[in-house]
Amino acid sequence: MTPPSGMPSRRQLLTGAAAAAVVGPLAVAAPAQAGGQPQTYDLTVLGTSDTHGNVFNWDYYRDKEYDDSAHNDVGVAKVATLVNQIRAERRGKATLVLDAGDTIQGTPLATFYAKQQPITSTGERHPMARAMNVIDYDAVTLGNHEFNYGLPLLDLWIKQLGFPALAANAVQARSGQPAFTPYVIKKVSLGPDAPSLRVGILGLTNPGVAIWDRANVEGVLRFEDMIATAAKYVPIMRDRGADIILISAHGGDSGVSSYGTELPNENPTALIAQQVPGIDAILFGHAHSEIVEKFVTNTQTGEQVLTSEPSKWGQRVTRMDFTLSRERGRWKVVSKHATMLNTNTVVEDPAVVAAVRAQHDTTVAYINQVVATSVVELSAAESRYRDTPILDFINNVQAETVAAALASTSYAGLPVLSISAPFSRTALFPAGDVKIKDVAGLYIYDNTLEAVVLTGAEVRAYLEYSAKYFRTFAPGETVDPAVISDPAVPDYNYDTLSGVDYDIDISKPVGQRIVALYHGGTTTPVADADQFVVAVNNYRRSGGGGFPGIVKPQVYNAQQEIRQLLIDWAQAKGVIDPADFFQPNWRLVRAGVPVF
Repeated sequence: MTPPSGMPSRRQLLTGAAAAAVVGPLAVAAPAQAGGQPQTYDLTVLGTSDTHGNVFNWDYYRDKEYDDSAHNDVGVAKVATLVNQIRAERRGKATLVLDAGDTIQGTPLATFYAKQQPITSTGERHPMARAMNVIDYDAVTLGNHEFNYGLPLLDLWIKQLGFPALAANAVQARSGQPAFTPYVIKKVSLGPDAPSLRVGILGLTNPGVAIWDRANVEGVLRFEDMIATAAKYVPIMRDRGADIILISAHGGDSGVSSYGTELPNENPTALIAQQVPGIDAILFGHAHSEIVEKFVTNTQTGEQVLTSEPSKWGQRVTRMDFTLSRERGRWKVVSKHATMLNTNTVVEDPAVVAAVRAQHDTTVAYINQVVATSVVELSAAESRYRDTPILDFINNVQAETVAAALASTSYAGLPVLSISAPFSRTALFPAGDVKIKDVAGLYIYDNTLEAVVLTGAEVRAYLEYSAKYFRTFAPGETVDPAVISDPAVPDYNYDTLSGVDYDIDISKPVGQRIVALYHGGTTTPVADADQFVVAVNNYRRSGGGGFPGIVKPQVYNAQQEIRQLLIDWAQAKGVIDPADFFQPNWRLVRAGVPVF
């Protein structure tokens, strides 16, 4: 019998136990070196995370080779070359390759095989399965974005992999049993004269899935605390013969969450290392940071836990090196350290390129379809600090869609506001032909459109929360757009609203910055009791970013992808003209004086 979507097969559930059961106790002593010192052996673990659908070193939004100001490269085709180099260098020695999640979402390539030609309909192998199978990973952890396209697609992708997909803290909602493989114990050889080493690998996914993909997992899966799950499984893995414990965790190490206290911690990696004894090292992701080597002291044992995060998109590969010796019939970690490998130092692996080339070419052909003509160039470069037409394009489409859907309902008389964020600083509609890649470059996430009713008081509180994005600048102080924002708040957590007019005073403290708030196009102040329908993406409406007041029942939810709505609108109109939708309605001020 095939298990329901999101639930493991019997084979998956038994993977951890079976892997441990194939070997018995190790009691063979290693030969001594000259001088009576135990002989040492070494293990290398390579790690990636947050590859986000990047196979090639390609910018699909610009349709050219990827490059940034630091000249990073991206893609698992380049990761493969580094992995092959290390394996060749260490021929005959143990080398494991892990990934810490967020794999099947993030590029038009990944979106195409989830939305335009979903693998669940075609049966085709997912490009990230093709690429990662060529590399021959030892395990991948499920990230939160693995759940974006629903459990059937995730299940099929897992089946297409030639290695385990781990998520110990994702459990079946009713039974509490593991929904995916919790861990594996790999038996590896450290050399012809050494007993085997059993490496336990525990996978932890992000509990934020319960909010961010509620529509896909509610009532089916539950996501347990990552710290408690590690504390549960590490002793089990030790009891089942693991000599060394590695964790592959899709959660950052800041210790704070973007969604408040209603769910377990989103970024607990350092806390796991600190609180759970028996862990040797943690490969982690989710925050898209580059942390080469960070040791965390376990408070119970005093042992140093090695942690490392390899940036994003396949730009970096973590290399962890362990030196081990045999003492009293047991393996002991003598030393461990981590370094970081840069994929811009190598060319793409031809085997990965060959495996995914046809899918890449199909995607490129799709994104180069012309959808409309823009009468002028529209740029998102200033959208963070100035009201721009290109963000109003998003808000106009969202508001029109919701207003049309609610036209015959009891909400028809309410003003419709719309929320959008400056997802990309480089998004651009050129004057002339606008292609799918241009629209995708503006709206880079696979969000769907929803709507809720907010009061005037809730709209003000929402804008106040959003305005924390800006640093404080006294009147008369020079304001440099390059440093206008608080680096702790990402661009995607700064929302602008259409349909109301408002001023943000960045000379005032956070929480006191909305100094004018009027009904759109009027001088009528918004009263606390006023009501509005607000068009918003599903990520924000479900609690992503922790914005106040927005997590409430929807009055509209047709499961329509916002990016596709933008494409459809452009195709239907044929012309993108700011005169049709641009209505400047917000500005930054200090003491009533506009900043820009």
